[in-house]
Amino acid sequence: MAKTETLEAFYRQKFNWLPENLKKDMGNFNVFRMEDCLGPGREAITYARRDFYKVALMRGKHAYHYSDKSIEVTGSTLLFFNPSVPYSFEQLSPHPTGYFCIFRDSFFTERLRGSIKELPLFMPGSKPGYALAKAQDKFVSGIFEKMLKEVKSDYVYKYDLITNYVMEMVHYTLKMEPTETLYQHTDANTRITAVFTDLLERQFPIETPSQRFALRSAKDFADQLAVHVNHLNRAIRLTTGKTTTDHIAQRLTGEALALLKHTNWNISQISYSLGFEEPAHFNHFFKKQTSAAPSDFRK
Repeated sequence: MAKTETLEAFYRQKFNWLPENLKKDMGNFNVFRMEDCLGPGREAITYARRDFYKVALMRGKHAYHYSDKSIEVTGSTLLFFNPSVPYSFEQLSPHPTGYFCIFRDSFFTERLRGSIKELPLFMPGSKPGYALAKAQDKFVSGIFEKMLKEVKSDYVYKYDLITNYVMEMVHYTLKMEPTETLYQHTDANTRITAVFTDLLERQFPIETPSQRFALRSAKDFADQLAVHVNHLNRAIRLTTGKTTTDHIAQRLTGEALALLKHTNWNISQISYSLGFEEPAHFNHFFKKQTSAAPSDFRK
């Protein structure tokens, strides 16, 4: 798996230049038309984690690979990606159109209370893609066009205005989802489950064979969270209906699938990076979870 792509590396790869305001740590936000960045002669988007957020409106036929999933979409799709999850795109039809904007978390923390990663669309395990009808495409396109116009202007408060445009798009998308998407934690059990989930997700993706998944048991997580393991297990079971071990195994399996699919690491390297002492232990775990051996899945 490729190393995390930085915002600086994105600009050098796509345009062979760095914006002046990026050097001053003011240009954490930018917006582009898709057709200016995709097409013949452009480098493929590698499967990797980025150190910036991305919101994209893509038209045409594409496949996007997100964590351990690969999804093919046709038509207009609005996509939200966060720095904790690796992704890539495949262009499956000629002449794609659309827009995308990129930004770091600091762009919003300077202007809003809290962090954008607290929004449901950017939380670990969130749904990345939303199909848009014609009217929805028109509305979202209008927001992107306003951002394109504003980012080129000399208006002194343009980034505050752009922040509002991004939030308008975020809330427009959230309204497409059932209201339970916006459910807030109301008790200690849901809070501890959310913190556990965040701690679990922070350990991924595995980007090099030398990187290792360290927190492998419920007790490991309980120690990190300074709670008794029985309290952690009870809270997670009450909140999700699954055990702590089930959640860890499910996330390990997802990462194993991604590594087998998107890297050329051998089985021993993948086994080690996921915290298994012996490849045989990894083989047993993987087969138990998927009913297939790792080598068979890779084939």
